[in-house]
Amino acid sequence: MTYSKEQVLNALKNVIDPDLKKDLVSLNMISDINVDENKNISFTVTLTTPACPLKESIKKACIEAVHEFVDKDANVTVNMSSKVTSKRPQEEEFLKGVKNIIAVASGKGGVGKSTIAANLAIALSNLGSKVGLIDADIYGPSIPVMFGLENAHPEIIEINEKPKMVPIEKYGIKVLSIGFFVDPNQALVWRGPMASSALTQLFRDGDWGELDYLVIDLPPGTGDIHLTLVQTVPVTGVVIVSTPQKVALADARKGVSMFQEQAIKVPVLGLIENMSYFTPEELPNNKYYIFGKDGCKNLAEEINVPFLGPIPLVQGIRESGDAGRPIATDPKSPVTLAFIEIAQKVAQQVAIRNETMQPTKIVEVNH
Repeated sequence: MTYSKEQVLNALKNVIDPDLKKDLVSLNMISDINVDENKNISFTVTLTTPACPLKESIKKACIEAVHEFVDKDANVTVNMSSKVTSKRPQEEEFLKGVKNIIAVASGKGGVGKSTIAANLAIALSNLGSKVGLIDADIYGPSIPVMFGLENAHPEIIEINEKPKMVPIEKYGIKVLSIGFFVDPNQALVWRGPMASSALTQLFRDGDWGELDYLVIDLPPGTGDIHLTLVQTVPVTGVVIVSTPQKVALADARKGVSMFQEQAIKVPVLGLIENMSYFTPEELPNNKYYIFGKDGCKNLAEEINVPFLGPIPLVQGIRESGDAGRPIATDPKSPVTLAFIEIAQKVAQQVAIRNETMQPTKIVEVNH
């Protein structure tokens, strides 16, 4: 018996993407349908990100739909592929090959924002995405230390008679930091315009090439650098990092509020709770909520933004960052799994944002 490709397509119209709330056919996710007289049916499902956390459930739903609506005895092969979506304006003069720009911010310092940014970038890369990382923490750049690049200096090349900085690649990530261009032993005594100009150069003069995600590690608080970012590039969305205690959450709320202001309107992809709990190595089943429990989760519910997950307080996270090798590079670490799960949720929220919202635009802020 031979089936028609039309029968297979009609069957797959019954499979709904759980995030985008539409069927796979209308979302143009189905391609390469093949059928033969031996009851073999194969097709490709192209997801919106290689980091999709629902990959296996979608695959299972496709097989079940073909068995229900075509033939219960068919031999079904589903090839899972991915293509990261983007809603960036096509007329942008720079960062043309960058599909999504994800800012990582915090209301206050000391909550581990840079650690989250570094490990999030690596986890997204581990899941199959092309990732870049900009250290925009102008006054306290820490990414060079975390990546073991304290003495690195990017190569300068000419493209169309313009000098371009070549990001340094390490652990599969393209990295640029203001720390590459200043003496690490000297404080940066810069006024706001100088710092903003330095950040703009990392975007405009970086040879970033093709990227699925460009992660931006912002300074803590809400200030000039944050405004410069949204005035320079159309940010896909922002992730807010906090610890669970009340004083940190109060500042995280302000960070969310800034990006949600009518004049700025950058989508908040969600909250990440760092230092969520402590588990001693000798008592792996025990969790001690040193800074409070469910602070970020409760705040996320209150302000109606996604909770992306917790990261535990683990000595290995600090040690690996100090050693220049972020913990997400270690496939054996249980903390790596936590970062992988958060990276999947971030990618998931980016895909939902790209399907349901208008293209991002550079913000025009009137002072």
